[in-house]
Amino acid sequence: MPSLSRRRFIAISAAAALAGPASAAPKRYWSGTALGARASITLDHPDSAKIVTAVLREIDRLEDVFSLYRPGSALSRLNRDGSLDAPPFELVECLGIAGAVHNATGGAFDPTVQPLWATYAEAYAVGGTVTGPMLEEARSRVGWSRLTVAPSRIAFARSGMALTLNGIAQGYVADRVARMLEAQGLDRILIDTGELRALGGMPSDAPWSVSLPDGKAFRFRDRALATSAPLGTSFDTAETIGHILDPRTGLPAPATARSVSITAPTAALADALSTGLCLLAGKEVEEAIGRLSDCRLV
Repeated sequence: MPSLSRRRFIAISAAAALAGPASAAPKRYWSGTALGARASITLDHPDSAKIVTAVLREIDRLEDVFSLYRPGSALSRLNRDGSLDAPPFELVECLGIAGAVHNATGGAFDPTVQPLWATYAEAYAVGGTVTGPMLEEARSRVGWSRLTVAPSRIAFARSGMALTLNGIAQGYVADRVARMLEAQGLDRILIDTGELRALGGMPSDAPWSVSLPDGKAFRFRDRALATSAPLGTSFDTAETIGHILDPRTGLPAPATARSVSITAPTAALADALSTGLCLLAGKEVEEAIGRLSDCRLV
């Protein structure tokens, strides 16, 4: 099964404008593990130690919602039981964003693709391949229209269905942590969970600057940036069968683009859209982006 975290490192950096460049406020540095990856947090704030503790507690709480590896997480219970009564607000909200991107991409982005993902992963783990009958059986358990999402209950229409939120949950977590830090008075924030979420600029007040896969610099503030790559993770040792699967055909995304980078108002939206666009081409890409507010192809 896929992990919530596809990346090897998570970084959180934040400062308060009131501190200023020459601040005497204590800087708090933490390193460890979060979301199944190596992580670091650097804060410049009078209450930095307390805030670091609160951030780690919030990330752990969100893992209890979205993790496919924790048996007791909300997502694991939904996948196991086929329904979930009184689901956490965060799961409902995240699925609402996923639904909007599903519609915008004409069904290319679809978190119900998990049975397909598991079929590929299990077949290639033992040196096999995915056959036509295997593909047909897995596809019979995929389909966003077979998922009911409501504040009171989330349910699948047939047994054997399952969700993976790998294409959106990391971005969603980045958004939640950014909001939490902002509420604590920090306003120069960069969250990197594999997807980037910026509030304000750098401590110097210059825009945040990151390198894109092609080596170019992208400067931004108060926005998110996400990059997806058809062959970013592969099922086979030859690295030709990518992890982004098309729910409409069951086939891996064609490697027509090395990567797709999207900037959007939130990291969850950028994360999901960049994933879905790996399965589209040409005019379809422009149309999908145009259906969502304030999103741009980088």
